[in-house]
Amino acid sequence: MFKDLDPILHSQLRLAVMSLLISVKEAEFTFIREKTKATAGNLSVQIQKLKDAGYIEVNKQFKDNYPLTTCSITKKGIDAFEKYVKALQSYLNTDKK
Repeated sequence: MFKDLDPILHSQLRLAVMSLLISVKEAEFTFIREKTKATAGNLSVQIQKLKDAGYIEVNKQFKDNYPLTTCSITKKGIDAFEKYVKALQSYLNTDKK
């Protein structure tokens, strides 16, 4: 009856990052940090976990001698997010069956 929830996405900060990226497709690290109100260190760790899972791609480059990190959601990440949302909805709709 209940579907398993993806443990990668079940973290509040990782879910917030994925929710942002699902709507904008690509975002700079500073934008994600501002929107999630996360510390840079914690956000870096969570982004690495999403990258390791293949849910996002991370591009690091320099712009005007400053580091610029951008994150973009992958097809695998979109699929995982949609599956997670459907699984979560199954928990919320148990009384309607």
